[in-house]
Amino acid sequence: MNWAFTMQKFQDWATQQWVILWGRKINPLEHSWLLGSFGELNGIGEDFIYQLAQKEQLIVERNASEKGILDTIHSLHLPENDLNQLSKKVIDFYEHTCNYNLNFQVKWNPLFKPFGILVNKLFSKRINQLNIPTKNKEQSKELTSEIIQLINPNTNKVQYTVWLRKFKTSGKVVYSGIYETCQLPSGITCVKAVFPLPKGNATVIMQPSVTSNGALILNSSGKKFGDAGFYFLLSDSKDNFWGQFISSFTDKLIVSDSEKYLIAQQSLKLWNFKVADFNYKIN
Repeated sequence: MNWAFTMQKFQDWATQQWVILWGRKINPLEHSWLLGSFGELNGIGEDFIYQLAQKEQLIVERNASEKGILDTIHSLHLPENDLNQLSKKVIDFYEHTCNYNLNFQVKWNPLFKPFGILVNKLFSKRINQLNIPTKNKEQSKELTSEIIQLINPNTNKVQYTVWLRKFKTSGKVVYSGIYETCQLPSGITCVKAVFPLPKGNATVIMQPSVTSNGALILNSSGKKFGDAGFYFLLSDSKDNFWGQFISSFTDKLIVSDSEKYLIAQQSLKLWNFKVADFNYKIN
C-alpha cells in the first residue's frame, strides 16, 4: 500500500490518498507531457513562484512588458487554415497577455454552489489559490493580470511562464499557474496549465481549435488518460509519482473578438451538468 505524505493537513492528505487509490503510478520519463511543478506544504499563491525559483536556482522576472502566455501562437501547431482564420486580436492577447486588463463574472449552478463553498473553505483560502467567488456576481470584478517569467541564469532562457491573476480590491489569488504547450501521446499539441497544490498540482490540458468567426476554443473534454482534460498529480511519501484523470470534469473556454474588446466564456461541467460559467471581458 502506498501512502501520501503524512505531515500535512488532513484534507490535503485525504485528497492525495484518493489519487493514489484510484489513479495510476506514472513514470516521469514516459509522461513528460503531463508532469509539472509541485507545490510545497507551506504556501502556494505567490509564494510558490519564489520557492520554485530558489529550488531550481532561477531568476524571477516580474512586470515584464510585451510578454504573453505563449511566446508565439505558432507553438500551438494549428493547421494553416485555422491560423489564418484566427482573430488577430486573440493572437495578440496570447502573445502579449500582460498588456491586457481582465474583468470577471461568475454564475454558479445552484446544485453545485455548496461544493464551491466547501472547496473555498477547505483549500482555497488556506493555500491562496483558486479563490473563486461563491456568490453570483451581476457586476464584474477587476483582476490584476501579470506574466512572471523564471529565467535560467546559465542559458538566459525562460524556464517557466507564470500567469498570476488576483482580485484587484482584495489581492486574493484567483489563479497562479504555469503555462506552456505540451504534445499528447496522440501527437496533438495542447495548452497546459499547471496549478500547484501541496505536494502536487492540478493540471488542465486544453486542446485548441478555431471557429469560423475566428474565435479560439480551448477544450478539456477528453475521455481517457492521455487525452486533453483535468488531472491531479502528486508525489507520495516515497517520492513515487501518481496521476488521476478526471474524465467527469470538463472545461471549455472560448475567446472571441467583439470589436470593442475580447470576450472569454468558460464553462465547467461535472458529469455533463453545468457547474459554473465564468465570463471575462478583456481590454
